[in-house]
Amino acid sequence: MWEGTVVSIHIAPAASAAMQSLTEVRAVPGRGLEGDRYFAEIGTFSASPSVGGRDITLIEIESVEALGMDLSAADTRRNVVTSGVPLNHLVNREFRVGTVLMRGTRLCEPCSHLEKLTQPGVVKELIHRGGLRAQILSEGVIRAGDAVRPHAAVNVLQGGS
Repeated sequence: MWEGTVVSIHIAPAASAAMQSLTEVRAVPGRGLEGDRYFAEIGTFSASPSVGGRDITLIEIESVEALGMDLSAADTRRNVVTSGVPLNHLVNREFRVGTVLMRGTRLCEPCSHLEKLTQPGVVKELIHRGGLRAQILSEGVIRAGDAVRPHAAVNVLQGGS
């Protein structure tokens, strides 16, 4: 069993705006992170039909550090940066970030828009390690330093032992 941590949190108030680093943020099911462009429905892809799970994006600091270019965690335009979390393995699985319950929906592959906002080659560098898109299932506050862990289902025995 693994357990990781939240390294940093980032939101952008508008499409293509610089990411702002926060120490904590409120997560709201079906909306995303309070103050973020997608929460306000003004993100670059807000008008596109959702494939689901656009509430929040996560990326591993290990992927950022392994890049063959100078790119900060905030430059990846992902909301939550984790350490010690196998994000690619969380597609279709529930997990907790602090007290907030989430479900991984799909990999967050890099796109040409990210490359336009950063530098040439970033798409190639982040293929299959660009993070995870997730659905927020419970409201709460996410803080830098929070634990990230799998959600353990509770099995209740019915009818005694």
